[in-house]
This record gives sequence, C-alpha cells and structure tokens, in this order.
Amino acid sequence: MLLLLLLLLRRRSRARAALVALLCVSLASCGVACGPGRGYGKNRRHPRKLTPLVYKQFVPNVAEKTLGASGRYEGKITRNSERFKELSPNYNPDIIFKDEENTSADRLMTQRCKEKLNSLAISVMNQWPGVKLRVTEGWDEDGHHLEESLHYEGRAVDITTSDRDKSKYGTLSRLAVEAGFDWVYYESKAHIHCSVKAENSVAAKSGGCFPGGARVTLEDGTQKRVRDLRVGDRVLAADPRGNLVFSDVIMFLDRDVDTRRVFHVIETREPRRTLTLTAAHLLFVVRNATAPGSHTVAIFASDVRPGHRVLVVDHLLGRLRAVTVERVYTEEHGGSFAPVTTEGTLVVDGVLASCYAAIRDHTWAHWALAPVRWTYTLGSFLLPKGGIVGDELVEVGGVHWYPRMLYHIGTWVLDAQALHPLGMAASSS
Repeated sequence: MLLLLLLLLRRRSRARAALVALLCVSLASCGVACGPGRGYGKNRRHPRKLTPLVYKQFVPNVAEKTLGASGRYEGKITRNSERFKELSPNYNPDIIFKDEENTSADRLMTQRCKEKLNSLAISVMNQWPGVKLRVTEGWDEDGHHLEESLHYEGRAVDITTSDRDKSKYGTLSRLAVEAGFDWVYYESKAHIHCSVKAENSVAAKSGGCFPGGARVTLEDGTQKRVRDLRVGDRVLAADPRGNLVFSDVIMFLDRDVDTRRVFHVIETREPRRTLTLTAAHLLFVVRNATAPGSHTVAIFASDVRPGHRVLVVDHLLGRLRAVTVERVYTEEHGGSFAPVTTEGTLVVDGVLASCYAAIRDHTWAHWALAPVRWTYTLGSFLLPKGGIVGDELVEVGGVHWYPRMLYHIGTWVLDAQALHPLGMAASSS
C-alpha cells in the first residue's frame, strides 16, 4: 500500500505533503529512545541546582569578541545605515525595558539576541514567580559604551531583575548562559552583560551538514568522502545501545556541491579527532561522563564548547568512548552534504554525530524520518537500487522537500527553543 501511495505522490505534490504530514503527526506521539547509551538522543530536563556566576566571571572563559564567544565586532549600526534593518524591536510584555533615552532604542536588537532574551525572560519568571527580566541597556546609538562595543550592533544587552535584588544576579547570569547567550559577563554589581553572535556569523548562516571532504568508514574497512556516498552504502554508525554497527545510507537531507558555508571545527584531546560540521547540526555530548548515571544528549554544534565530552571511536577497544573537546573554531568550505542512515547516526572523521539538524530533539527527528526508512526498506526488496527512493528522496540538489516540510511543521508545534535560531535559512539559500 505504501509503495502504491508513493507512486501516486510522485505526480501529486499536494497529496504527498498531506500524507507525509499525517504520518509525521502520528509518529510524533510514539517516539522512543534512539541511540547509544542511557538517555541517548533525549533532551530530558532533569531537576538540577544552578551554579551562580561569581562577580566578574564570564562564560565561556574567553574574550567576548572571539570565535569561541560572540565573535568579532562588525561595525556600528545607525538609524541611517543599511544594516539598521537587521534590528527588530522587542515588545515582549514579560520584559521591562528601562529606555531612559525615551527613544525605544533599548528594545532594538538582532533576531538572535531577541530570541535568547525572550527565552531568558521565561526562565526568570519560572525561577522567581512575580519577578520579570529588566533590560537597562540594549542597542546604543549615542556612543555611551566603549569603542567596538557590541551594543552598537544590537548584539548586547545589560540586564537585571525587575526587583533589582542584587543577590539574584549570580543566578541570573547562569540563567542567561542556559538561555543560550553566546557570552555572559557578571560585569557589575548593578547589571549582567550578555551578547550574541552576529546574524551572518557561524551560528546563524549555516544549515546542518558536513563538508564534502569529511570521511566515513565503509563496511569493508575503507574510507569514503561524504561527497562520494551513494544510497545503499553501508557506513559506520551506532545503534540505540551505543554499539558500533554498519548502517545503510537511505537519503540526503541536503546535497549541495557548490555553496560555500562556514563550518564549526571541533577538536578533541587524545585520541585527537577533528570533526567539521555546520552550526545547526546535532552532535552528541556526554553529561557526567565519569558518573554512574551519565547519559548522552544531542546539542547544536554551535553550542559545543571546550570541556564538553563527545563520543569518538576507540579503534583498539572497538567501541565508542567519551573524550574532551579541546578547541572549537570555524572554517569556510565549499559544498555541504547531509547523509541519513537507518540508525539516524553517523561516524564522521572518527566522531559520532546525529544525521539531523535544525531541530534540537534527535529522537523526534529520527521518528519523523520513519516514512523514509519504510520506503527505503520496501524499495530495497521490491525495486532495483535507485528506484523510487533514488529518484524521489535522494538525488536532489540543496535541501530536500521532506526535511524542509518537517521543519515548517516543527515551527508550528514546537517551542522556539527547540529550533536552531535561523533553522534551515542557509540550507535553502
């Protein structure tokens, strides 16, 4: 039946979208754990005690205008400049804006800054019922800050709580870190400084892919570049229990041989591995790796920091093990590829990654791709290689219609925090 439907869908795009949407809604309600180890792929919220920042502490522990934090200064934005359109007003009623200039300048900020601030506002109300987030400084058009301040670009805010209780500011700083600000500084006993990356920087202008030169391991032990992979190739991945297995490549979510993009490069300590992937791609990080209750969660590559622990292949032991990330930086590459395996995981350049991107929950993404796995399985039995699967789901340029549709469904039914800040914007460019 599914095979017949797929034959019809090749000619009827509206019916195709309706059917897949129905399948996705039904699948979203029956998701189960997927991936290696306890809690793998889940973003379950465990009750935990927040560790407040101390006065003059900043997170991450690097300079604000470096790649590991909010990135370089890109120039002052004025009301008459072309870049002024990058700023948008924030009218969130759960945030108090001081606006001492009475120009609403403090409400203007980049989209990324706005999203992180709105997320923080929710955390503040949850942490202290009856208390709101307060912004004392936002975009600065009057030159009140130091030269090359990110306030001039609408990428920085200074915050307090509405009750101005200074005893809360250490915890407020930690909440800002948790909300996803790229740099948080307990700068003054009167406020907290937070900033974000530029919209055209690594965290914003990227889809969820690997560069074409990244390598995977085939079942015969040889290596192959991602750009050369084909449907049906069996590559090294991991099953739900964390065992290394070989899994079929069933489609490409993105296959772009030309466009240049900015990629995150994540380097680990011994054994030294270097993984290159775009900011919105999901990567597995081990929480409390040395503790009995350790578990693995999927986070965006743009959220990976030195000190995180990722899973790499230990060739001597023949299994995965957690190693510490030593350095994160960026590079630009031409071409981007996002293969999907039946397991939903892939070992690239010796590091285990998810096959999915843009949506934070690996488990949800894996189950949403179940119709593709069914189609591939049926096609492998009933059709020669490259049949419906090859024509309809694989050999395409750019982002495939199916993940694009899933992402749009996600924007309707998921909380904004579950999506990468600019999602699939670069993938569709």
